[in-house]
Formats: sequence, structure tokens, C-alpha cells
Amino acid sequence: MNERIETRFAPGMRTVRKRSGRGVGSGHGVRCGRGNKGQNSRSGGGVRPGFEGGQMPLQRRLPKRGFNSMKIGATAEVRLSDLTALAGSTIDLDILKKNKLIPRKASKAKVVASGSLQEKVNLRGISVTKGARVAIEALGGTIE
Repeated sequence: MNERIETRFAPGMRTVRKRSGRGVGSGHGVRCGRGNKGQNSRSGGGVRPGFEGGQMPLQRRLPKRGFNSMKIGATAEVRLSDLTALAGSTIDLDILKKNKLIPRKASKAKVVASGSLQEKVNLRGISVTKGARVAIEALGGTIE
């Protein structure tokens, strides 16, 4: 019963991890593979990412481009044709949000002259474009 059991891995397939700082006999003792003295031999040593030894780093040499507005998504657009489903009642921001015509995070809404309007609508607290104003007032609607 003393047969040798074959291992699953071929020799050299799995290497043993380096255990530094475990004595001179290990080959990785004393200085633990960090060399002699200097910034990188110390604990916490080294330079921050992107540091190029005092040379102007790449991320500061390249030109800055673009701008991300924090107001984006605050104002939502509503088409005239979307208002036909809500015709006959006074429409404000909350009604537009309840009917999922604008996102919940929108703090303003603007009606644009896209599509057509069949019935009169009354808007409260919603801005409109010139073309949308003409179309709403032509049917007897009001804008507050």
C-alpha cells in the first residue's frame, strides 16, 4: 500500500510564493529584496502615482478640455403633443411628474412647440417657447 500517489500538477507548474524577511538562509532576508537604503527601501516609501521626479507630470502637461454642467437634467422638455393627454386641467410640475412626462429629479420644465395641440390647456409654473405660447393661446389656453 506504499504506492506513490501522483500529484495533480507537473513540476514547476505551481511556484511557491516568496516569503521575504524570513532570515538570511532564505535568500530574501535582511533587506528583503529592497536593495540598500533610499526612499524605496523604507516602509511607506516611493512616490505618488503620476509623479515624474519634479518634471511637469503628464496629467498637467495636457490641455484641459470640456465641462460637465451640474445643471444638466434639472430642466426637462415637454412637447405640445404630450400635453394632449392632460388637456382640460391646470398643468403644473407635479402633474407632469405623476404622469411620467418628465423625470422625478427635474426641477423645471419647458414646453416646446413640437407636435400639435387639440384642446386648450392651462399651465402654471412651467416655461414655454415662443412657438408653444402662440399655439396654446390660439386655442384659448393660459400660461401663468
